[in-house]
Amino acid sequence: MKIAIIGYGLEGKAAYDYWKDKGSITICDISPVDVPNDVQVQFGSDYLTGLSGFDLIVRSPVINPRDIVKANGGDEILDRVTSNTNEFFKVCPSQNIIGVTGTKGKGTTSTLIAKMLEAQGEKVFLGGNIGVPALDLLNQNISKNDWVVLELSSFQLIDFRYAPRIAVCLMVVPEHQDWHLDTKEYYSAKAGLFVRQSLEDMAVYCSLNANSKQIASVSKGRKIPYLEPPGAVIVDDKFISIDNLNICPVSELGLRGKHNWQNVCAAITAVWQVSKNPEAIKSVLTSFTGLEHRLEHVADINGVGYYDDSFGTTPETAMVAIEAFSEPEIVILGGSDKGASYDELAKTVSENNVATVLLIGDQGPAIESALRNKGYTNMVHGGNSMEEIVRQAQSLAKPGYVVVLSPACASFDMFENYKDRGNQFKQAVRELASLGAQ
Repeated sequence: MKIAIIGYGLEGKAAYDYWKDKGSITICDISPVDVPNDVQVQFGSDYLTGLSGFDLIVRSPVINPRDIVKANGGDEILDRVTSNTNEFFKVCPSQNIIGVTGTKGKGTTSTLIAKMLEAQGEKVFLGGNIGVPALDLLNQNISKNDWVVLELSSFQLIDFRYAPRIAVCLMVVPEHQDWHLDTKEYYSAKAGLFVRQSLEDMAVYCSLNANSKQIASVSKGRKIPYLEPPGAVIVDDKFISIDNLNICPVSELGLRGKHNWQNVCAAITAVWQVSKNPEAIKSVLTSFTGLEHRLEHVADINGVGYYDDSFGTTPETAMVAIEAFSEPEIVILGGSDKGASYDELAKTVSENNVATVLLIGDQGPAIESALRNKGYTNMVHGGNSMEEIVRQAQSLAKPGYVVVLSPACASFDMFENYKDRGNQFKQAVRELASLGAQ
């Protein structure tokens, strides 16, 4: 069998490890990359051409199926295209799979679900978009009674052909408009997680988000909202509750920010369909403090808290980060363009305790314009490196302030990716701390 692997990042490498003994492999990538000695390569701008000569084409998530069709002259090529996600669902020994999608909060919710199940004595495997390719999980001896939790992006779901036992849809707002044709295609990709569910499956959705409700509605399974009964709810801004049981006071949650209350409710609602153990769930809620680059506390220096929310690559995520703090804030905004509007972000800045906005990157001028249109003028321009940006923020912050990197933009103008941006921020903050912020 002739196999083409399109894209050779984490997913592509996992695909090679899985298929290397099943046929002859060609790795196709727009840029030259280091590959194993036993493969053929197709590099350069025409890396997607000539795929009709392969029996199987394995698409990495970053590759849009539309581009494969365009380069090969017709939709019939898609009959040969698969993905790590599709293959995992095809061969996974366990049918106990929980899939989580949405615009933001997928990683946090998926991790909460996995930790809650583990706290109840289940053997759980966590992967997907969160960092461990699904096919790599097969090397960990999954059995039929184990549970698998997968974070799944629209890139992974656009050609998804299977269904999880429990599908979770968090809040959905327009994103990735530089990859999808339009918002309709984006929402349709998310709905791919639900559309093949059976009557025995379950669809958990955010009751406060019309897009989430509409996406989950395509499921044939039992539909369970959260933020309203019978799912988990927030009672008087004091307790997280389900089935009239107060699971945990919000004051004891390890996660910071009201936006995380929604993630908590989504996770509890999903886990409640497997097993009802309030004590085990609470133990996770009080101990789990979050994922890297998601409102991650980095350091306190001279009375100023520094937080890395580099994963906040949309205006909506920056808005919830801003609203997570009552302290005066220095907020770092800007980066590369994702085609978003900054009007609502500017409104949020003007209505919250934001002392100064520090503008960076290509989108700094566009954000500045939106802020001025809302009457907000407390902004300065950042530097050309993260060290300069952090030094600028430090000079503006007073004891009792927080400095929040939540850029509302992609990172590719100044950094390799959001992780690189966040890591550079943390390194610059730690250097400040080692110097005593002199």
